[in-house]
Amino acid sequence: MSEQLASVIARLKAPAREGQIGRLRRGIEKEGLRVDTTGRIVQTPHPHALGSKLTHPHITTDYSEALLEYITPVYCRPDDALGFLGDLHRFSYHYLGNELIWPASMPARLDGNDSVPIADYGSSNIGTMKHVYRKGLDVRYGRIMQAIAGVHYNVSLPDNLWPLLRELDPQAPDAAASSDADYRSSRYFGLIRHFRRNSWLLMYLFGSSPAIDRSFLDDKPAPEWLEAHGRDTLLAPYATTLRMSGLGYQNKVQEQLKICFNSLSNYVGTLRHAISTPWAPYQSLGVRQGNEWQQLNANILQIENEYYSDIRPKRVARHDETPSQALEARGVEYIEVRCLDLNPFLPLGVDAAQMYFLDTFLMWCLLADSPWIPDDECDHLDDNRRLVVERGRDPAMRLSIDGELRSVAGRGAEIFAELEAVAELLDMREEGSPHGAAVRGLAALLDDPSLTPSGRVMARLQETQESFAEAMLALAREQAEQFRDEPMDAAHRALLDELIETSHRQQGELEAADSESFSAFLNGYFTRAREPRAARAV
Repeated sequence: MSEQLASVIARLKAPAREGQIGRLRRGIEKEGLRVDTTGRIVQTPHPHALGSKLTHPHITTDYSEALLEYITPVYCRPDDALGFLGDLHRFSYHYLGNELIWPASMPARLDGNDSVPIADYGSSNIGTMKHVYRKGLDVRYGRIMQAIAGVHYNVSLPDNLWPLLRELDPQAPDAAASSDADYRSSRYFGLIRHFRRNSWLLMYLFGSSPAIDRSFLDDKPAPEWLEAHGRDTLLAPYATTLRMSGLGYQNKVQEQLKICFNSLSNYVGTLRHAISTPWAPYQSLGVRQGNEWQQLNANILQIENEYYSDIRPKRVARHDETPSQALEARGVEYIEVRCLDLNPFLPLGVDAAQMYFLDTFLMWCLLADSPWIPDDECDHLDDNRRLVVERGRDPAMRLSIDGELRSVAGRGAEIFAELEAVAELLDMREEGSPHGAAVRGLAALLDDPSLTPSGRVMARLQETQESFAEAMLALAREQAEQFRDEPMDAAHRALLDELIETSHRQQGELEAADSESFSAFLNGYFTRAREPRAARAV
């Protein structure tokens, strides 16, 4: 362990022991594709009985009408977040009839690009914008890529931790020269840089998608590194997460943006440039065909959400702000981890042990020294992740770490030793040692790749000779039966019942209140989006 990290942890132990460091706060966003009893993506609309997907705070859709997205409130305890997430599933199953929620990140059986229905959010201008944005993703990348599901993990660090860190930070600027929001943002960006350098470890530990259904390729030739498994399945023998590979979320155009998270101003400026700069291939697709909108604009990014990354800095935006303007005005509020597959063996796709590990990993990223990423490192930032994504369970695979070739197990063991110390710090607020237990429990996966979720998926396919779709459909049925049989928390049930009517009413009010054309609305939005937002009070 570096002297810097050991020193910071040692000096934080007394405040932690005295209760001066609060708990992390987290929320979960979990996607799941609705499928029929044969494992095919459904063509039915989002169930009206679940509420309005435009205005419901907890049950919506991602890209597709068939892609459910669940959003929990923010909680200080993992079990509370998981309890609410479970009740969102139980509530949904009251209204899904025979439909199932697909347990895997890579999609179910598809029937071509058009079999992925684009989500419709109604006739309001904001609803139309969300729909047209998704149409733009279709013309740029196709719909099939957008049918992939995952878990997004949103975390904010304790408010009372920041002044302690500032006191311990020899490089922290004087309070008169830098606001608390500025310091907090700079440290969050340090966390993100350390995360980007080491996120390959999360993909190894939690990647769960080594196989796909052939229909995902939509009759395109398979890459040579994929192997056939029966008639309908393709797999990569040592892969961890094809969701994060070139087969999954990808955008070659975005590679030119070179966002390396060295500062908030660089991040915001680069995104603002991308949503304002035309891109000739997108111009050739056309923004409109007659009165029909094809995409929001022909720029590198239609809006900031189109930028793909394994982690993002976030701030809740006000009604008149874009995400970047909110960051610019009031700084980073929390971070969003976006590289997590659904674990198909877990009914919720994630469990408490994984959450405690993620909290420990993110605190490690915050406390460890994290210098700026130079251009040459930025150019190769994705190399280790690509190796782990495609060959992470291959014992012969080697990562490039500080100019040396290292095994996953070797470098991982060093990281786990540091995580143990961070877990001990976090567990000073807890009954027992849930963070330490999570770290120790996952350590075995370093030496035995068959214990990883991707290894377990591969073992099931090879032992049973099931296709990918057959195996995931069997798990979906088991999980649906479990959710249908389990009781809901009474307070959660009352809230979700109330939100059905409330969310539909709110959508109607939005639609009735619109007084300008969609073109005028969009022009106003992008005019504001191009303007810097001065810092203002939280």
